[in-house]
Amino acid sequence: MGPSTVCMRHITSRIEKKTGSHVCYSSGGVDSLWRMSSGGAMDRVRSLDGTARDEQTTEAGGPVPATVAWHTDVTGEQVHRPDPRDAFPVAWRRLDDTHFQVRARWPRRHRFFTEVAGRFQDPLLIPETLRQGSMLLAHAAFAVPVEDRFVMQRVRYSTSPARMLLDDSSEDVVADITCGDVRRRGRRLAGMRCAMVLRRKGRVVASADGRLDCVSDRAYRRLRGERPSLTRRPVPLLPGLPPQAVGREDAAAVVLAPSPRPGAWQLRVNTAHPTLFRQPDDHVPGFVLLEAARQAATAFSLFPGRMVVTDMDMVFSRYAELDSPCCIEADALTAGDPDPSTIRVRGLQDDAEVFRCTVTVAASESAVPPLDPCGSRSWPGAERRP
Repeated sequence: MGPSTVCMRHITSRIEKKTGSHVCYSSGGVDSLWRMSSGGAMDRVRSLDGTARDEQTTEAGGPVPATVAWHTDVTGEQVHRPDPRDAFPVAWRRLDDTHFQVRARWPRRHRFFTEVAGRFQDPLLIPETLRQGSMLLAHAAFAVPVEDRFVMQRVRYSTSPARMLLDDSSEDVVADITCGDVRRRGRRLAGMRCAMVLRRKGRVVASADGRLDCVSDRAYRRLRGERPSLTRRPVPLLPGLPPQAVGREDAAAVVLAPSPRPGAWQLRVNTAHPTLFRQPDDHVPGFVLLEAARQAATAFSLFPGRMVVTDMDMVFSRYAELDSPCCIEADALTAGDPDPSTIRVRGLQDDAEVFRCTVTVAASESAVPPLDPCGSRSWPGAERRP
């Protein structure tokens, strides 16, 4: 993940004559996707633009021609996850030139993507599925060489606690991915925007989108100059915040270190973590910054450990370097809000912005106690942030 901002363009609606369904895409990027056909129930979907719409529920992943075969020869190299425990896509298929499906297997137990608040699957599985699915399609469907680098300029997702509840289902999630604004440099793919609607058992779990740029290894080395030579240098591991303060259980997964300033922390870089740093790199991976934004919003919220991050919208401005401190700041999106549900998080390094992110948190209904006679809530064992 890396620099620049993203320009979303209008995508017109089209009729899928083979399936008899109508897929609508709104302007300003793929802010919403809903499907209408002759059967099924209407499913309420929260779009990335913050609105809610009804969606026709169909078979898992939506109706597709029976002749469209799944490709199951997915490798860790194609999703840039050498450890099979971190690689989630297991199959993909092409529906037309720009519309694909990716089948992914979410882990019930994982060393990093652990359950949230004891009841929910980790919402960061959503952007990670988008990231891995997009890279899989870039390699398998658009013939991008496996040694090329990818830069995700922006990533955002939206879900709800109810859609992330853990259950006993072992069924794969199916990602409908539309590749728009495809750019080429000669015959090579230079970049595209990927919009995803994620379903399990025919029900919508989440929506997400992001902009993916492809950079050849030679161009990347020119861009980074001497930075790749720093890959093997040790990075000091700072003492982390208590795991419970950022919604984690494992201290190794904490990516924030204390800071003397309220609402600010220092990025904690654990290059030994096998999921966060899947291979030696010359910069902090974008996923680590995404997790830092999630942990900062959780720590900033009134009741860490009881909150689910339902929405994130993250824009990357530059690389976060390994050899310089990076400050993570959080503040309420609405100034003076005593109980913020939407939090603005920024990453700053060498007086320059690395990323900015808007994070929305929510509590499950069962986690919210009733009001006391004074009109306030009493949270046993919970402490308000300073």
